[in-house]
Amino acid sequence: MMRSIFEFDWRRDAGGFVAAVLLLIVAGPGTADPEMPRQSRPDDAQIYFITPGDAEILTSPIIVRFGLKGMGIAPAGVEKSGTGHHHLIIDAELPPAGLPIPASDHHRHFGKGQTEVSLTLAPGEHTLQLLLGDHFHIPHDPPLSSERISIVIDH
Repeated sequence: MMRSIFEFDWRRDAGGFVAAVLLLIVAGPGTADPEMPRQSRPDDAQIYFITPGDAEILTSPIIVRFGLKGMGIAPAGVEKSGTGHHHLIIDAELPPAGLPIPASDHHRHFGKGQTEVSLTLAPGEHTLQLLLGDHFHIPHDPPLSSERISIVIDH
């Protein structure tokens, strides 16, 4: 179930929430730009799926492995240039680039720096896409996302 931007999990979302509150306090509620400051990223950086591949037919649970080139992994809350952490977008479009990536069943956060997950999906067709977020869960400028792949869960 998708959560609204005002619902959050302290373990995963505290950094982005604090940044949003500070932005509103400093700029004022009527003048705050809806986007938050974004970190740049190298033009040649790439994020991709190691497994699974596009159009694979699989049995749940599946192992999803994330790949990253040209940048490093840092946990959420750790501000370090040239780094970020993975977010897995499941059966959804990419979220707005200038806001923290929501946390929901469709937007999974890997804020501890994880690079793989065992994922249980219902039978049927699913789409997967990776999106790198900074220490506040905000996509970089420009956003670093993988190709969107489709998989089928047989049973």
